[in-house]
Amino acid sequence: MAEKTPTPLQIAREARAALRAKADPVRARGAERYFKDTIKSFGVASPDVRDLAAAFYARVKGRWSYAEAVALCDILFADAELEAKAIGGLILSRYKKDYPPAFFAKVKRWLADDLLDNWASVDVFCTDAVSGFLGRYPAYAEKLQAWTRHPNRWVKRAALVSFIPHARRGRFLDQAYGVAASVFPVEDDLVEKAAGWLLREAGKTDPARLEAFLRAHGPAIPRTTLRYAIERFPPARRRALLLETK
Repeated sequence: MAEKTPTPLQIAREARAALRAKADPVRARGAERYFKDTIKSFGVASPDVRDLAAAFYARVKGRWSYAEAVALCDILFADAELEAKAIGGLILSRYKKDYPPAFFAKVKRWLADDLLDNWASVDVFCTDAVSGFLGRYPAYAEKLQAWTRHPNRWVKRAALVSFIPHARRGRFLDQAYGVAASVFPVEDDLVEKAAGWLLREAGKTDPARLEAFLRAHGPAIPRTTLRYAIERFPPARRRALLLETK
């Protein structure tokens, strides 16, 4: 007899139980020390989290729609533990082709409400789900750039990291440079690091453009952002840019 289609609440409960069964307190303490912000972890390794997400998705594949996947995220994103949030996001990412325009506002609410409240959760979710949305709806690039004006640090970081998969392939480069420059006045190390990461990836396809951009903005660029942005330049070029942009 075929299993009755599990509800989002059922999958959420089973996911939590599976994570507790695999919990490693030593690994959890290590993960919690690694983050500057206060986070909670079951101490489950990333490959195991991905395997659990794949197993749960296999049970609802062809039975759930985008709506059920979002409902699951509403539940699991409210959990404190990183791994629970990750399972929700990984399952939702399987529905990329079904993301409606309303997905954009939904993600912003999750971020603004601090449901994705650490850099790892933001980065994993946004470089996959939000970047995928942007590829499907490129007209939203301008709206995504506007997120940098939001007071919430996670909304700001999401605006930056969501462009990264595209920027490293030479897409949305004007927007990538624009969104990075827009946060130079923001004094937040997690925003500064995200801007540097985005610039570094944008420079992969056109290093000369990145170098010209850095020279043009010079002292306005936070030093943390600059160091991340020039990581892939040769040592002599890095030293020269550090001096020339003071």
